[in-house]
This record gives sequence, C-alpha cells and structure tokens, in this order.
Amino acid sequence: MNKFKIKGRIEKLKKEINHHRYLYHVLDKQEISDAALDSLKHELSLFEQKYPEFLTSDSPSQRVGGKPLEKFKKVRHKFPMLSLNDVFNQKELEDWKNRIQKLAFTRQSFVEQNLGGQGQKLKYFAELKIDGFAVSLIYKDGVFFCGSTRGDGKIGEDVTQNLKTIESIPLKLFIHSELFKIFPTNALDKKIQKNLEKIIKKGTFEIRGEVYMAKRVFKKINQERLKKGEPVYANPRNIAAGSIRQLDSKITNSRDLEFLSYDLITDIGQKNHSEEHKILSVLGFKADQGRACESVKDIMNFFESIQKKREKLPYQIDGIVINVNNNSLHKKLGAAGKAPRGSIALKFPAEEATTQVENICVQVGRTGALTPVACLKPVNIEGITITRATLHNEDEIKKLDVRIGDTVIVQRAGDVIPDIVKVLPGLRTGKEKKFQMPENCPICGAKTKRISGEVAIYCSNENCFAKEKEELKHFVSRKAFNIDGLGEKIIEHLMNEGLISSMADIFYLKKDDLEPLERFAEKSAENLIQSIEKSKKILLARFIYALGIRHVGEETANILVESQKLEVKSIGDLISFFQNISLEELENIQDIGPIVGKSIYSFFHNEKKIKLLKDLSKAGVEIKFPRNLPKFNFRIAGKTFILTGSMETLSREQAKEKIRNLGGSVSNSVSKNSDYLVAGENPGSKFEKARKLGIKILNEDEFLKMIK
Repeated sequence: MNKFKIKGRIEKLKKEINHHRYLYHVLDKQEISDAALDSLKHELSLFEQKYPEFLTSDSPSQRVGGKPLEKFKKVRHKFPMLSLNDVFNQKELEDWKNRIQKLAFTRQSFVEQNLGGQGQKLKYFAELKIDGFAVSLIYKDGVFFCGSTRGDGKIGEDVTQNLKTIESIPLKLFIHSELFKIFPTNALDKKIQKNLEKIIKKGTFEIRGEVYMAKRVFKKINQERLKKGEPVYANPRNIAAGSIRQLDSKITNSRDLEFLSYDLITDIGQKNHSEEHKILSVLGFKADQGRACESVKDIMNFFESIQKKREKLPYQIDGIVINVNNNSLHKKLGAAGKAPRGSIALKFPAEEATTQVENICVQVGRTGALTPVACLKPVNIEGITITRATLHNEDEIKKLDVRIGDTVIVQRAGDVIPDIVKVLPGLRTGKEKKFQMPENCPICGAKTKRISGEVAIYCSNENCFAKEKEELKHFVSRKAFNIDGLGEKIIEHLMNEGLISSMADIFYLKKDDLEPLERFAEKSAENLIQSIEKSKKILLARFIYALGIRHVGEETANILVESQKLEVKSIGDLISFFQNISLEELENIQDIGPIVGKSIYSFFHNEKKIKLLKDLSKAGVEIKFPRNLPKFNFRIAGKTFILTGSMETLSREQAKEKIRNLGGSVSNSVSKNSDYLVAGENPGSKFEKARKLGIKILNEDEFLKMIK
C-alpha cells in the first residue's frame, strides 16, 4: 500500500471512529461492539506510529498523551465567564422578571428595537442546570485548540490536555447535516448554515458547557473504593472538578467524564438562545434542548416536570436556568456584578438535614457588629460537612427560639454559611439553654451597644482587636490595596507582636521588623516589604473602598468617583472635598441614597478617621488619579467613551480602567454628549446609534494608539 492509499485509509479510520464515538457518547447508541471499535482504534494507532507525518492533533488517538504538566497556564477569556444569581421560588422568579422587564421598558429605543413596544412580553428559554464544572472550548479552523476553566470569570486555567480525554468533546467539528431536518426551518436558516460551514473551515469558534460525572460512573467508583477499604467520594461534581485540574491527563481519562454544552459564544447569525442549542447539536455536542417559555407560569410548569423526573436523569442537576431568549435583548440587559441580568438559576428546594446545636458563639466583624453563630454537631448536606450556621442577630435567635442543645433543621441553599430554618421543640429534653447576646464584647470586653433603628449589636470599643483585624484584612484585600503575602494569619501575628494596630502602620514595616518573627525568612520578609511598597500608589476608587466605610462597596466607590468627577491630587484634597459636600448632596447622588450618604458623611466628619487618612498620607500612600499620573493623556482627559463589542488585547474592564486612569469617563449609553465610541468585534446597536449622531468611532488599533 503506497503512502497516498495509507493516508486515505487513516482518514477513513478517523471518520469511522468519530462516527461511532458520536453515536455512543452523544446519542447513547451503539452500532458495533466495543471490541470492534477497539480494533479500529488499534489499526489507526499502528498506522500513525509507522507514518508519524500523518499524525494530527484531532486524531482519536490523541485523546490521552504527553507528559504530566508541571502547572497550568493562565488563559484570559475573550468574553467573561459569568456566574448566575439564584432564586428559590416562584415569587423570587416573578421579582426577577419584573426587574428586567422594568429595566427594558425604561429604555425606549431598547423597547422599540427589541420588543416592538411596551405591549410586548419578554420570552424565555429554560434548560437544565447541570451540577458540573464549567469550561470553555475554543476551536480554530474546526479543530479543538484550547479548553479552559472559568477561574475568576476573566482568567482561567488551560486544561486542554485533560478535556481532550472526554469522548463527548469532539476534537474536530463536523456538521451532522442529518439533524437539520429535525429542527424547524426557522431555527437553522440557510444563512446560519452557511456561516457555520464557513467558520468551521476557517475561523475561531467558542463553546461553553459543563463537565460532569454520570451517576452510574460515580456509583461504580465508590463501590470500587469500598472494596479497597478507601473512603468514598462525597459527590460527582467534586470528582469532576478535581479530575479536570489533574496535571496528569491519564488520571482525568480514568474518571470517564462527560460534557454537556449550553452556550454558543461565537456569533454566526443566531438570534435566540434556543437556536444555539440546536446549532450545538448539529455540531455533534450533547445539548439539552430545553423549552421555550412565554411566561413565569410556563417556566414553573417546566421546572415542576423536571423536578419529578430529576432522580431518573443520568446526571445530577440542581435546578433549571432561565434565559431571556432574544440574544440582542439579553446582551443589552447587561450584567450586575458577576451575573448577567438576563439569566437566572431557579434552584430546587435547598437540601436539609437535622443536627444539634452544641454551642452558640459570637464573632466580631470589621464594623464592630456582633454576629451569633451556631456551632453544630457535624452533619453532611449535599456532600459538604456542615459544622456552623449563621444566626444573623439577636432578633433571629428570638424568632427561631433556638437554644443550645436544640435539634434543628439546617439548610444549605447556595449560601456560604448555612442557615437554621426550624427548631424541633418536640425533641427537647429540658436541658437546653437559652442564649443571651453578651453585654460585653467577647474579644475586648468593652460594653456592647445597639444603634437605634438597627437589629445588630456593636462593640463600643473603636480599638477592639477583632474589629481592627477585620478592618486590616479588608484594607489589604485584592480589591483594595492588594498586598500580596499579608493574609489573616500574618496580620494577626503582626498585631500580637505589636508591629501594627492601624492601616497606616503597615507602610512603616521594615524588613528588619519581620525577619526575627516566626513564619518569616529573609526572602519572605523582603517580598512582603516590596509588595507593601508597590501598593502605596493606589487608584482613588480602590482607596475609598479600602477604607471600609460602612455600606460602601466596590461599586459604590466607583459611583462616588465618577458621578462627582473627583479630581483630587492627594488624600488632603479627598478630605477637603468630602468635608465640604453637604449630607443632602451626598444623599442625592444616584444609587447612593440616605443610608449610604449618611455613612460616608459620618466617616469624613469623624476625628479618628481624619487622623487615619492623614497618617496614611504621611506614610507615603498616594492616590493614583489622572492628574497625578506621569502619562496623563490630554486627548482622553475629560472625554466620554462608550465601549461596544469585544477587543483582542483588552477586556472590557481593562479598557475602562485605562480610560479612567488617563482622565476620561465611560458611559453605558450613547448620547450627543459622547465623544468617542470604541468598536471591537461584533459591536451592538450602540455602533449604529453613534454613527447616526456623528460620534467619532475608533477601532481597536486606533484606541490603543490613543491610550499609549
């Protein structure tokens, strides 16, 4: 057989093996035996070993291979991998629907373009929420190129080698044309088909979905572990997540994982999310076909039908996901924090278990608030061992009538700290003890106080050790000064040694102070001092957030900076600004309101807080505001920018930060007062509106030149 015929045979073998892989791992069908399929794979492997010039990365033989990795590389997501907010009942779902409908209808052009007027209703697409591990798959010219984890939503880890071991992830994309006839003609029109064929031949394609372990596989693994006398795994999701993060892909391969796709990121002309599921099926992915819904009632009917057959499904689910079906409208609704407004997860009722309250202890937070926490007899809920549950405040304890020694029902509903939802008084023995909130702080012994109109009780000591520790933890956290190496244990150690007691003390630390201490060697001491020095120059919004002003989070800090156009050159200027603005002016700032406004006003009229600010200034902390920056850009200063589409070199957040750092501002809406629109790939309707208004439009290269 000559090389031309050998190459042809290899291609036919690959096609045949992929066909049977698709039947078995995607459609749950089998046309030939496992032994026959193994024989085909063996023949392919022998040919590739003998003729390595014909070996390609999309060959079925390349699913497992290569040496174990030393570590995972970081991958920046072109489009952020957002998480979802949760709701747990019909009322919360109705509230979500009303919120986004109101938001849509307040934007008149939005309504006219997407809903056809105020009389129209939002339409939805509901699908299963797999309890798995989210990943992104990138295909280039139809071949699997890169797979990554969600990470923090912006940057994940490259786990391509491990994802290649999952048989339900195709290494090369094929259009399964026989499926076109299954779907209505309006679901996959000729334009989409043509674009799909084109981008598979040449282009980049991104798909997202969940890696999971089937229930049968999970059961089998635990049975084998029991036979060996090994502890069983808690739940399938944890194994799936751990398997994907193995540095040796052979371990991942042994776990028999599967993949279910749920999102098509690349725009090929699809108008609705429901179309994306059909396109994913045509490409050979497992994709839940879900259900199009016209109302909350339709969604609840779907939810209840899924709940009834939940246990019969081959994989674990913890609810359903509801998306606004219109992609353009979904995009325009935007995101709030790390969650898209146009999507929500409706979770099944929280898993509950009964246990006993062994004690009730009190924690002190950075604001001085005392929070009661129930210390529980360990109990397992959804594979997690629960030993603590929040009791929120004194009023909650009275409402529940919870006592030390009580048998209680604990629920875990997606919260970091579980809740006690009910006490079972019928199981009381008479030895249970009522709990009273302490009159003195459990840490410093100072008297506690209750502020009028609030349910929380506070430590009256401004210098309480616990309060100071929590303040310092917040001050050095990632979204504030971001001082690497200064974690909770190190902060506590330095406080115990008398080296720090306030935020300003951090900046006076020297290498000689740290080296004699336990936990520090010469190198670690040097690294921490360098990290502290590097953090001294900080953006204004991050500085305000770091101060720990009550009710002022990251978003509020940015609102203060942008809405008031704060142009301060120093901490002294910041003090002067806030001492000269009235309480009424603060309260009238959009999204601030009376509670937050009063908190900000009180902070900047508190002698101790002003002293702290002055101490930070003396310690060398500088506010990094455009007027201070050495590369201040006069082409950007004072200009308003709108961003649309995606850029290759910068994320949306990075572009915003650069504009703000150079004196410009960023707006979410196009108006005649806008100066520039930066258009990346796949720009939205803002592009056309800007063009009509005559606003200067910049492409990515032009924008990058401007910000240099």
